[in-house]
Amino acid sequence: RWAVSDPLHHYGSPGPPVIWSPNFLNQLKLPIYILGISNGEDLKETLTNCTEPLKAIDQFQMENGILLPTLQSALPFLDLHGTPRLEFHQSVFDELREKLMERVAIIAEGKDEDRYGKLEELLEKSFPLVKMPSIQPVVMQVLKHLPKVPEKKLKTVMADKELYKVCSVEVKRQIWQDNQALFGDEVSPLLKQYIVEKEAALFSSDLSILHNFFSPSPKTRRQGEVVLKLTQMIGKNVKLYDMVLQFLRTLFLRTRNVHYCTLRAELLMSLHDLDISEICSVDPCHKFTWCLDACIREKFVDGKRARELQGFLDGVKKGQEQVLGDLSMILCDPFACNTLVLSIMRNLQELLSQESLPRDSPDLMLLLRMLSLGQGAWDMIDSQVFKEPRLDLEVVTRFLPAMMSVVVDDHTFTVEQKLPSEEKSSLSYPTTLPDAFNRYLQENRVACEMGLYYVLHIAKLRNKNALQRLLPALVETYNDMAFGDIFLHLLTGHLTLLSDEFGSEEFCSVVFDGFLLTSFSSKENVHRHTLRMLLHLQHKVLPSYMETLMKTLEPPKQNYKEVSSSNSYKLITYQHRSLITLP
Repeated sequence: RWAVSDPLHHYGSPGPPVIWSPNFLNQLKLPIYILGISNGEDLKETLTNCTEPLKAIDQFQMENGILLPTLQSALPFLDLHGTPRLEFHQSVFDELREKLMERVAIIAEGKDEDRYGKLEELLEKSFPLVKMPSIQPVVMQVLKHLPKVPEKKLKTVMADKELYKVCSVEVKRQIWQDNQALFGDEVSPLLKQYIVEKEAALFSSDLSILHNFFSPSPKTRRQGEVVLKLTQMIGKNVKLYDMVLQFLRTLFLRTRNVHYCTLRAELLMSLHDLDISEICSVDPCHKFTWCLDACIREKFVDGKRARELQGFLDGVKKGQEQVLGDLSMILCDPFACNTLVLSIMRNLQELLSQESLPRDSPDLMLLLRMLSLGQGAWDMIDSQVFKEPRLDLEVVTRFLPAMMSVVVDDHTFTVEQKLPSEEKSSLSYPTTLPDAFNRYLQENRVACEMGLYYVLHIAKLRNKNALQRLLPALVETYNDMAFGDIFLHLLTGHLTLLSDEFGSEEFCSVVFDGFLLTSFSSKENVHRHTLRMLLHLQHKVLPSYMETLMKTLEPPKQNYKEVSSSNSYKLITYQHRSLITLP
């Protein structure tokens, strides 16, 4: 050990002696000699060869201290006040570092033609010290403001996990654009988080027709953590944007999860909000998505926007058919699909009031065209045949008239019930559905989607008779769409409007025995949605029927851990037992 004054910080006259160990001197073996600055090795050599250590230390301090003559006479006052030289010099160093970082930002934002040359020169001088904690922020600031960091420096940062971790996103973009695997590792957790959040929203214990999965506005959804992070990671880099889109297409193809389609649209509109023209101007789906986003915000496609959307679809040029793949993904977004089908329902109501046929409405035909394109997104991307799927005309000529006939039946019965008793006929409410209605629910996905939304429309109107007529038909639907999470999430929320009807064993039998319980044993998600609904409605359900339901809904062994550990199951069990013990 050597007893010397602090050689790096106590510049000027010697201060109180400090004990320095060889280990500390080893830490000074940094490549600062490249900059012409003496380091620990120089100090060690000086002390080893000198005959008068104190004079050697004083000389070392004079040569390596702050080169300000007026400071030499002021430094002893710090000693008199008991202020360590280390504290003083550290404060000066921190101040100079902040000033230098500010200056780097000013140079980068200026209009000097040689500004990047100056920054590159500074980078060459400072980069050898990039692993020195006190200097590292300056190096990272310079790297951040260089539009093109030298390849050798990028490789050094990429190869060192600690450096990669602390470098700015601007530098990481330059690394990612030539390293898709590394970018994929960064993006993958965010995509998983996004899907988890969407599924959590679908299984939320909140059950309301006013606050459901589709309630948040598009702009609110784009403020989500994942979308904001992805937007920041992409910046203005078209190559990174293309990579993210390719990830989304691949994952959608692999999982059929429509939430990836939502993210595709949200990401583009997030960049639109930030006015990133470098990307928006080259994405051929930008204007279509922008127009559709306005429709989603208003939950309706009006005539003017319908014509704009049609113009985009018809404007796909020969040789650019692949654009249809992205357009179909954007239309496959559940929020877009929800808007399209709600618009179709409103259109059908207008046709009924005008006593017109569905085939006579150009707006309806366009909505069906877009719905069909969205429903066929997975098949199009999977087959790589970028061609609009042909809409089955019988959906228009047979299914929709059949669905409208159900509306007429219901309206006729309602009017009949309001007539004076002497004018009433023996008309009873129909219990069966037209064959065409049932058949297309099972065979055609576009028809099935409209049929499911018609059921939601009936539930919203609190029409118990129509609901009891329609629910049994949903047991067999195209690709089990009636047991999908989005529909069950909406249906359970809509059924809360008929909460008083659950006091009837007949109604409970239709909802549970006639629909939900037909597949709950094979579909864990149906089990969970049923529990969500019972959590809110159990006090309305007949106690005797509730007892039977609790036994039926007891989790099967293979799903026991997942279902029994859910908050819904625990709360229902606890609350139900409490209700039984009440006098």
